[in-house]
Formats: sequence, structure tokens, C-alpha cells
Amino acid sequence: MICNKPHRYNQDFELLPDDQSKFNGRHKCVGCAYERGFELGLARAQTLSIDYSTLPDSQAGAGRHKSVQAAFADGYRQGILASYDVS
Repeated sequence: MICNKPHRYNQDFELLPDDQSKFNGRHKCVGCAYERGFELGLARAQTLSIDYSTLPDSQAGAGRHKSVQAAFADGYRQGILASYDVS
């Protein structure tokens, strides 16, 4: 499965560290990883896990060759922060 969502072109992903390790989600969509982390953060999940095999592939845009782990962690952090703004 290939990700075609517009988040692939989010320029913020250019700030993520490069990561080409096949053990760390190589060629997986960092936007989807970020969104999963955000959802867990918004829910204030206490146990974090990401299965790279469930993420779609992506070789396009600002997330190309970037760290899926860092994207997931950033998403979780932003989700936690956003959880305080929910009424």
C-alpha cells in the first residue's frame, strides 16, 4: 500500500533526522507515523507501540528517508499537548 495523503508534503518533516535503517521503518510514511503518534497522545496512552508493517509506504515529499520513529514521537508529543486544549 502506498500513501497518497497530502501530509507527505508537510515541510515540518524536513526537520526530522534522516534514517535509512531497514529496522526503523525505512520507506514507510512519516506522516502516517506522526498521525498514529498524535492519536495516542491525544488519548494520553500510557503504552506506546508502532508496528511499521501496518504503515503504508512512501517515497514522496518532505518525509522521504526521514525517521519514522521521530515522526511517531513528535506526533505523540503534539497529541499530548493538544489533549489539554480539548474541552
